[in-house]
Amino acid sequence: MRIKALQTLYAFYQAETKDITGFEKSLLQNVARVNEAYLTVLNLTIEVAKYAVIDAQERASKYIPSEEDLNASTRIATNKLIQMLETFPTLIDDTKRLKIEFANDQEIVRSIFKDLIATPEYKAYCVEPEHAMAAERDILIFFAKKVLPQSVLFEQMMEDKFINWPIDKDSVMSMLLKTLKEFGESKQKLAPISANWLDDRDFMLDLFKFTIRNNGEYQDYISSKTKNWDPERIAFMDTILMKMAICELLNFKEIPVKVTINEYIDLSKEFSTPKSKVFINGILDKILVDLKAENKIIKTGRGLVE
Repeated sequence: MRIKALQTLYAFYQAETKDITGFEKSLLQNVARVNEAYLTVLNLTIEVAKYAVIDAQERASKYIPSEEDLNASTRIATNKLIQMLETFPTLIDDTKRLKIEFANDQEIVRSIFKDLIATPEYKAYCVEPEHAMAAERDILIFFAKKVLPQSVLFEQMMEDKFINWPIDKDSVMSMLLKTLKEFGESKQKLAPISANWLDDRDFMLDLFKFTIRNNGEYQDYISSKTKNWDPERIAFMDTILMKMAICELLNFKEIPVKVTINEYIDLSKEFSTPKSKVFINGILDKILVDLKAENKIIKTGRGLVE
């Protein structure tokens, strides 16, 4: 949620027209795209499994098929978990609504399937006499953890479809694995983008709005601690990260101070310069001293724990 707020704040501060409502909509759309990417990868997993039938037919129809060609396994196409997912109404409806399909990506599906069947794990899966649900899960989890991430074509496809794929990838793959590990007859539910989406949605929107609303105040805190710094030498991203951190310290009572500081230092490692983490940590520590002296840090519940 912090990353999505950061991306939208960065765009907002760069924009000539400061339409907060429009950027709020954009923020929610960016989150929705993460879910769409997840559904795309989940459908791709089903598509790759089903490709086993096409592969077996093609191999059997060779001019001179080998014994191996004539006996190509289609077992994964009838994987119990794949069948449950393929017929799950919510997934069917969401797939239709988002128009997710792979008619123009069959070469990618074929390539990923070939990568899968070349592995010892897949070969072992195919020769097992009977498959318990645990084995059905294991091969798909192996596919998600080891096969998909190694596919260059998969990466290219996702980058073409989703502009923020490099940033969203970890979240999407985590959602995929959660689904493959937990989906079953007793629990038929797709992985949510967060465990408490309604609360996280409010947090994300409030973080975005409060940072903008109090921009001047937060800038004053930063400026007072960077008087000896040339403003042009302070990375624009660092300033946004510090404003967000100050916003979180002041407005979100249940988030512990240390959690906030650590979160924004981690974000600086990913989105800013190599020296940013040290700079941001130092400035925020100084600002924190002032905020505490002014009795502006008020924490309740789990926020009391530091």
